[in-house]
Amino acid sequence: MSFSDVFKESFLDGFKSIDAKSIAVALALSCLFAFYIFIVYRVMTRKTFYSKTFNISLAGVTVITTAIILTIQSSIVVSLGMVGALSIVRFRTAVKEPMDLMFLFWSISVGIICGAGIAEIAVFLSIILTVGIFVLDRLPNVKSPMLLVVNATDLDAEARIMEVVNKHAKHPRIKSRNMTKDTLDMIIELRTESGGQLIRETLDLEGISSASLMTHDGEATL
Repeated sequence: MSFSDVFKESFLDGFKSIDAKSIAVALALSCLFAFYIFIVYRVMTRKTFYSKTFNISLAGVTVITTAIILTIQSSIVVSLGMVGALSIVRFRTAVKEPMDLMFLFWSISVGIICGAGIAEIAVFLSIILTVGIFVLDRLPNVKSPMLLVVNATDLDAEARIMEVVNKHAKHPRIKSRNMTKDTLDMIIELRTESGGQLIRETLDLEGISSASLMTHDGEATL
């Protein structure tokens, strides 16, 4: 027996026929994991507009991936054809949230693991990810800074504005200063617990035409 014959025999031995019972068990396990991922994503998502279609897609990807892995294991011809077919697929839907990308990889990984018949790894992976997500999500975030936008008709009002700002905020930073011949526009980044009082005292200053205090829903770190 030549080396090529040995190589072909060992290569073909990697492909095996899968009975209906093994297929049913693998798909049933992937369905259970898909439902579990669906529930975890629904609980964890904090979007203003929850995308149920994306969540259903996560569950579907898990089962589909399992079916693909089972098919690849059964036939070399089908596996090569499937690799060629999947290589031309292009996904153009942008993933806007980093958390969505993690759940997508989770679904694909669980599908591959169930299709390979190593469900124990999928169990440990799901437990570790769930615990990690909930623990890390409970860690407190630093309060996001606010932006104070002041419009003044007095070009010398900056010193008075900063005096009031320093009274109500710690470590303010001037982010923008725009001046014309008659007006002064300032944007100041700050953190304060008395925003209403800060606005009132700023508007009471001479030469101040308007003042706005804005915040956002983003997250900040130390």
